[in-house]
Amino acid sequence: MTKFKFKKKYGQNFLKNTSIIEKIVNSIEPTHNDLIIEIGPGSGVITSKLKKYNANLIAFEIDVETKKFLLPLEDDRTKIIYSDFLEINLRDFLSTYNYERLYIIGNLPYYITTPILEHIIDCDVNAETITIMVQKEVATRFLAKPQTRDYGMMTVLINYNYDIEKIVNVKNTDFIPIPKVDSTVIKLSKKDKESIDYDLFKKFLKDAFQFKRKTLNNNLNAYDKNKIEAILKRHNFSLKNRAEELDLQTFLDIVKEL
Repeated sequence: MTKFKFKKKYGQNFLKNTSIIEKIVNSIEPTHNDLIIEIGPGSGVITSKLKKYNANLIAFEIDVETKKFLLPLEDDRTKIIYSDFLEINLRDFLSTYNYERLYIIGNLPYYITTPILEHIIDCDVNAETITIMVQKEVATRFLAKPQTRDYGMMTVLINYNYDIEKIVNVKNTDFIPIPKVDSTVIKLSKKDKESIDYDLFKKFLKDAFQFKRKTLNNNLNAYDKNKIEAILKRHNFSLKNRAEELDLQTFLDIVKEL
């Protein structure tokens, strides 16, 4: 490991704490009929532990130089694909596999955490759970409640699609090389969702949160504000509120009537 050339452009920090690795691996309960996708296996420390489930396991790794770690792990149930996960049409890719449930696991590079999550959500692959390690501050935002400064667009978007929970905090010293920040492992579990125009939902959230310190009245000039005001009143809000004060159900009710 000490001879491996870590690449900043890939945000490479390999996890070394075996206790944390076990918590990540044990956060899922797949059977041999299920499929696990791992994003960024790196040195393969999580990959090797996931093999105990005897499920089909596909790991996406962008750095071909990790082959020295990952090639020994490949077999008829474990496959490593050296490609950028963000460039994979996940829905099309998964259509070639037969499985009962899908589990996604990843130690995500901090700089593309949100794009990867959005990619998974937009592909609508119905993952049973998504267990990911993210920067601690990002986890705080994802877990935030309304009327707090960390509550934002991605908080609402994730909570529409999944139930979210914290698994464990991870110190920066648990990685090689040591990053500047601490991390948190979070788990997203699929949930029943109300039927909405999802593209409109995303656009409305983006517009509502575009200037966090401004009110909805300032941010929603492109919409019928009389209609929105009527819905807000039913939830004891008004256009004088900021987006960060609204709960998920209020956003959903607005979008359903736009």
